[in-house]
Amino acid sequence: MKAVQATRFGEPAVLEVVELPDPAPGPGEIAIDVTHAAVGLIDLFFREGRFKDQPGMPQPPFIPGLEVAGTVRALGDGVRGFEIGEKVVSMSNGGVGGYASVFIAQAPHAVSLEGHDIDPALAVSVVPNAAMAHVALTRVAHLVEGESVLIHGALGGFSAAFPGMAKQLGAGRVVGTVRASKLQAAATTKLPYDKIVDSAELPTALGEERFDVVIDPVGGEVRSQSLDLMCPGGRLIASGNASGDWGHSVETNRLWFGSVAVMGFNAGAYLPTHPDTVRPALEAAVQAVAAGLGQTEVDVLSFSEAVTAHQRMASRSLNGRIVLTPGEPA
Repeated sequence: MKAVQATRFGEPAVLEVVELPDPAPGPGEIAIDVTHAAVGLIDLFFREGRFKDQPGMPQPPFIPGLEVAGTVRALGDGVRGFEIGEKVVSMSNGGVGGYASVFIAQAPHAVSLEGHDIDPALAVSVVPNAAMAHVALTRVAHLVEGESVLIHGALGGFSAAFPGMAKQLGAGRVVGTVRASKLQAAATTKLPYDKIVDSAELPTALGEERFDVVIDPVGGEVRSQSLDLMCPGGRLIASGNASGDWGHSVETNRLWFGSVAVMGFNAGAYLPTHPDTVRPALEAAVQAVAAGLGQTEVDVLSFSEAVTAHQRMASRSLNGRIVLTPGEPA
């Protein structure tokens, strides 16, 4: 199979296209002929070696990527509910392996796209993240119908999955924030936001508006400002740290005075201990995308352009997602 490997920790140039033996599925697994693999911020963190000393983190050489779309190539023992040639989208159990023409998935982490007219590039860009948004909103934030939701980094890969899922779950109002350079793209986005504002103008840009749920993959000062934008009883979900401010902390007395909660959501930590959430979340995600609630921008590059993809991700110049394909983009 063709694959993109991180040959060592470091800059994007450590990514190389290689030929490797085709893997075969074990019990409970399916092999997927990959047509598209999504590029995520976590891929950059793994490539850089940011978590290299944590138990279970990938060590070079490894294949980045945790979201793929394609067709079922082979079924492992005990797998039911899938057929050879069936169109699927899957997320990785271990956070790696996606940038390859053949991907081995745990069967519960894959979902069929049959019966839905969803472009595979859009599917891999949105369905896995929308599934994680479903888990975060239902099991961590406990979103109640009619509540309001604020989403930081509104056009980013993970954040972009939240407005559609929030609307599907009955949110009354969904507002996003972006940096000033993204405002023009925000004005034309098809994502179902009720309003998008400049994050640099918080909190004044939102007037007196307050929110029941805040989704924050940004961190740093944005996280601190968010505490003043929450209703009593509000829940902030810390879902990332795109700011790179790893020393940021929250004063617990602010939580007490405001009667608000801050909770972390890391899919890699949560899903292994809550496996029952994956299947309904994936199915809800497919329904949301099929209903047009996940229309984010997608750029398709070839495996040979993986270095460029990571450079663009690092520059924060994207207004949507990048996906890689083993062949040349159509």
